[in-house]
Amino acid sequence: MPLEVDHLFLCTSAGAPEVEQLAELGLSEGRSNQHTGQGTACRRFFFRNSYLEFLWVHDEQEARSELVRPLHLLERWRHRRTGHSPFGLALRPSKQTNEPGRLPFPTWEYRPPYLPDSLHIDVAENSVRPAEPLIFHLPFGDRPDACPVERRQPLEHRVGFKEITELSISLPEKNISKVLESVGGAGTFKLIPGEAHLAEVIFDEGARAKFKDFRPALPLIFRW
Repeated sequence: MPLEVDHLFLCTSAGAPEVEQLAELGLSEGRSNQHTGQGTACRRFFFRNSYLEFLWVHDEQEARSELVRPLHLLERWRHRRTGHSPFGLALRPSKQTNEPGRLPFPTWEYRPPYLPDSLHIDVAENSVRPAEPLIFHLPFGDRPDACPVERRQPLEHRVGFKEITELSISLPEKNISKVLESVGGAGTFKLIPGEAHLAEVIFDEGARAKFKDFRPALPLIFRW
């Protein structure tokens, strides 16, 4: 099954004050969100083909529940103390082709209370590996610019970003799971060996040869 990136999440401190740097750069913030029954909330920035989600735990009891615990969101949120990966990569079916098929990795169904009963999320089995990004698939996912006008998020940015054209994730773990190998090998995103967890997001093919490093507040680099 051909896949594409729906969004990347990155764990932040409560309220995600770190993302004010993105607003200062010239990004238009979308509507925030709270995941009822999961114990998390987020702030988001949308582009034509994908978006970035900045996530924190607001209810530790919900995050520790039997339903949510396998995602290790509480540990990911506390990544500076636990060493867990602070990232999650959401994939969706590619609309570029009608080619059917199965996901290239084993999954289990996650049915959080904030989704209608008819919908579910496919969570990859690497969710038990703390050093790896959480990989999950949204069967119902679609491009932000394909949303109905009444539900569309802000897609125009003063800095001029239009699309995420490349995503690289560095991680210190050398022996990665077959899940991560299969996703990275499919060309969905690049895996780069590194000494620390870090995401690099390239906008519009990096045509302007500019970059912004958000460390140490966020393990994040923009190139455009």
